Amino acid sequence: MSEHHHDAYENMTDKQKNRTIWSVITASSLGTLIEWYDFYIFGSLAVVLATKFFPSDNPTAAFLSTLATFAAGFVVRPFGALFFGRLGDIIGRKYTFLVTLLIMGFSTFLIGCIPGYETIGYLAPVLVLILRLLQGLALGGEYGGAATYVAEYSQPHRRGYWTSWIQTTATAGLFISLIVILITKNTLSAEDFDSWGWRVPFWISILMVGVSYFIRKNMKESPLFAKAKSEGKTSKNPLKESFGNKFNFKFVLLALFGAAMGQGVIWYTGQFYAMSFLQKVMNINSMQVDYLMATALLMGTPFFVFFGWLSDKIGRKAIMMTGMLVAILAYRPIYDAMYKSVNIEAKTIASDGIKETRVASIHKTIASDSVITFHKETTFTDGTLIKKDSIVHWSAAGSVMNDGKTEEAKVSTSISLNDDTRWYLVFLVFIQVIFVTMVYGPIAAFLVEMFPVRIRYTSMSLPYHIGNGVFGGLLPAVATYLVTSGKDAGHATWYLEGLWYPIGVAAVCLVIGLIYLKNKNNNIHD
Repeated sequence: MSEHHHDAYENMTDKQKNRTIWSVITASSLGTLIEWYDFYIFGSLAVVLATKFFPSDNPTAAFLSTLATFAAGFVVRPFGALFFGRLGDIIGRKYTFLVTLLIMGFSTFLIGCIPGYETIGYLAPVLVLILRLLQGLALGGEYGGAATYVAEYSQPHRRGYWTSWIQTTATAGLFISLIVILITKNTLSAEDFDSWGWRVPFWISILMVGVSYFIRKNMKESPLFAKAKSEGKTSKNPLKESFGNKFNFKFVLLALFGAAMGQGVIWYTGQFYAMSFLQKVMNINSMQVDYLMATALLMGTPFFVFFGWLSDKIGRKAIMMTGMLVAILAYRPIYDAMYKSVNIEAKTIASDGIKETRVASIHKTIASDSVITFHKETTFTDGTLIKKDSIVHWSAAGSVMNDGKTEEAKVSTSISLNDDTRWYLVFLVFIQVIFVTMVYGPIAAFLVEMFPVRIRYTSMSLPYHIGNGVFGGLLPAVATYLVTSGKDAGHATWYLEGLWYPIGVAAVCLVIGLIYLKNKNNNIHD
């Protein structure tokens, strides 16, 4: 790739540049969107996957193991950032993120092909973990490449606006994953979805990867990188220059602790934790949760571009820090309002509103024992419906004993909301998505501008992925643990305990960011 490509790009009219950048954004975003889609279907289907790839005798342990497997994909992302960031700074942006796309796509497809725990035993969770680690490594290389590529094509005074389009892909990926899961659930019976239908969203990704690969294959290298390469100014050892150079390493740490760490936890709280809170803590019907989340995300997505555009005008720091501050102050009141929106005590049961059935079936492993399911449906006058299943293991001699105590019934509850409550919750999740757009919309431009072209891919990828991968990726597991501990300890507001993690991390980040980050955008155009 010669200097000629850079000069040709510089000599284009603004209109031609805009056309070029739209094709660059499409190519970069499509791949990033697919990778996020792949990542999310795993998170969104965690409850189902827990029953498929882990032993079924302890559902909580299985769910936590699935979350841990999910988190493992995040924890390896910084290593992907180092490995692919180095490649991107030596070989080029374009080739590197062609490779990351293919690794990601095939890993996801193969997760959909692994036989369940009942078929191949412990090999199932091991294979899923290996593929999750590959997904995480690939995603570690993907985002930095896409953000760097678009930023290096955009005019300096519009960098926030253009890169914010990539920021929409993560939310769009979550949105599309929810839609695909909903369509699959709606077209199949519950039994079919549970036995094989959950695999379909994993398989679909291979079609999307094919399309994206052909679009990316025809792209040119970024003009700034092409110029640096033709002038012999690329880095021979980006890792050493990024992290061995004290001056640059200081900026890597500042990018992590002053921006990316807080952005990571706010991003996960507003999208992922909100979803798991509605499902696991509030027991809302999972299909309603998917619709609710998809609506809030669709309404919130344009604000990524709005705040990216605004950051070109008033500075990136002001918007990101305001987003963190408002989130820290508002999270507990918002989640309290969410939890209390389904207040059963204040509702009236409709006449003939209670239906109860009892079904006995033979125990799977002990032929002489039965499994009895007590199913209770309660309808309230405002349209709220609660379904409760209590499953009891019953032996020929009476109720089964464990350690001298009667074995407890396994209780599962599913609440279907009325329209008013549903829209109220959409609004509360939408507010959280606005916090996400404030911290996430400007951050790609912010990170790109902190580092010079020769080590940009490596330097920006690492803080971004530690902030999102480690601090953000650990959020579901840490928050679930805090809520469970709070409940066991008998705290009155046990359901809010999980929020201390994002509030604490964001508060530390806010203080460091306010003190050390510059207000002015850097428009480095090396």
